[in-house]
Amino acid sequence: MPANVLTLIAGPEAAGEIELTAELVRDALRRLGARVAPLDWLAPGIAGDILFEDLVPDQADAAARAALAGAAIDVVAQEAAGRTKQLLVADMESTIIANEMLDELADLLGLREEVAAITRRAMNDEIDFVAALGERVGLLRDLPESALAEAGRRIRITPGAAALVATMRTDGAYTVLVSGGFRVYTRRIAAELGFDQEIANDLVIAEGRLTGRVKEPILAREAKLEGLKRIAAERGLPLAATLAVGDGANDIAMIEAAGLGVAFHAKPALAARARYRIDHADLTALLYAQGYRAEEIVGR
Repeated sequence: MPANVLTLIAGPEAAGEIELTAELVRDALRRLGARVAPLDWLAPGIAGDILFEDLVPDQADAAARAALAGAAIDVVAQEAAGRTKQLLVADMESTIIANEMLDELADLLGLREEVAAITRRAMNDEIDFVAALGERVGLLRDLPESALAEAGRRIRITPGAAALVATMRTDGAYTVLVSGGFRVYTRRIAAELGFDQEIANDLVIAEGRLTGRVKEPILAREAKLEGLKRIAAERGLPLAATLAVGDGANDIAMIEAAGLGVAFHAKPALAARARYRIDHADLTALLYAQGYRAEEIVGR
């Protein structure tokens, strides 16, 4: 039947509320003239699809959010055809991992608050990312190289990240980890989670200490977009077959270009621009948005 699908995904505090709220959403869509199918569970009590037609996804999205009235339930409304993607490009910091690694490094020098404040402004598009990166890295000058490993021990993998990568790879997708941060960490996380490729910046180190500089050219917003386009082209994929996810301003370009571009627990600058947002659930939400059922999720 339907050309479109609206997926509801509960955050932890809304577990068990999907069935009731789905009826409110279905009523809202019907009032706008849509033909609506019953809720189809992807994961009982956690996520489900509502197929619909005679209504564009953007309008369905707005109607659903109004019907949910602030409930901790995420909404993804899109065309049903082609929803399963073949390329994942994922930002690392505050997305695949919970940390901002520059903040963790600065904490070793007692500079966390100063550096974190610059990070917040950069991720909210208040200041230029490249300039902010240079300023923050400059504060780490003369930090021993061993501090990189010490900060790395603090890394916390975001819930659902491992399942997202493993499930998409099992289904034949190519997975890429990108970061405006540093390859010393993307290499480790890519290997741990099984990403096919990683792209990041390199710190300049001399005589066992950080020099306070980043190797040129610096990967930022446009480089992430270019990476998405290049890898899609190399694999013979249209951008419609890609999924990009991130949290900050330097993810805007790739998220706007991807077929399914998702702002994940995002800063305001990105949240305001992204067509799709996950504000409450973990990264398995990106699998439900693609139509995967609980029994198909690897390592869940």
